[in-house]
Amino acid sequence: MTAFPRGPVGTSGVRTTPEGLRWEPSERWVRGRRGETTVVDSRHPVLVWEPDLPVPLYAFPREEVREDLLRPAAAPPSGAHAGARDFYDLVVDGDVRQNAAWIPPSADLAGHITFEWFQRRGTGLDRWYEEEEEIFVHPRDPHKRVDALPSSRHVRIEIGGTVVADTRRPVLLFETGLPVRYYLPPEDVRLDLFTPTDHRTGCPYKGTARYWTFTGDAGVPPDIAWSYPDPLPAVAAVRGLVAFYNEAVGITVDGERVERPVTPFSGQLSGRPPARHPHE
Repeated sequence: MTAFPRGPVGTSGVRTTPEGLRWEPSERWVRGRRGETTVVDSRHPVLVWEPDLPVPLYAFPREEVREDLLRPAAAPPSGAHAGARDFYDLVVDGDVRQNAAWIPPSADLAGHITFEWFQRRGTGLDRWYEEEEEIFVHPRDPHKRVDALPSSRHVRIEIGGTVVADTRRPVLLFETGLPVRYYLPPEDVRLDLFTPTDHRTGCPYKGTARYWTFTGDAGVPPDIAWSYPDPLPAVAAVRGLVAFYNEAVGITVDGERVERPVTPFSGQLSGRPPARHPHE
């Protein structure tokens, strides 16, 4: 089996490679599938953070990967994934997914293979599981925390001078690295001023979100509000509640105006290309 430094069971520690990768062994049992075919079945995965990428990926010992389903990439990308040079196409039942896997560009992770997650890039494997729970978009970061707390704060939302929501029973969602999100009961939101859209996003911590666009002439971007109709159990308190991008609306909490934050979403909300892998 591929060897790499590991502490005693139950310990952790993030290492940094000369190439700028950060990595940490995981004790989770991770499986990845393409259709009905299990491509990865690993009890020794490694979480890997690429430079300037806020979310992790998994790398797996080669012996825990179906390498017979991989072939050298026909058109490997240049400069992707911290300069990795060994890319593979995934071939399952005649279907080819280009550049679905690669070797991390670090001696620390020699003998490991990393895969794209289909829901994030449209290539790689379709479904991922940690133990028996399906995981979406990207692996959960063990150093990130998400808490949804019911509150009695007075929260008011304005768009272009129009009050679109006013409540004293919000749920505050605290997520490492992002501003507080205020989730409000729909009956306290002027949903008559919004139109539901077909836009959907997935988050490994919260689930799948649906969106609304403001119908007034206030210059705000589309899909400014969202809700999780069926959130993951850890944030069940936000079920069916409505949140807004702090970056683009006016929020007042207990009479004090909240400063608009700058986040990975700020660019896409102002019409610039989106950040690489943000999530609400």
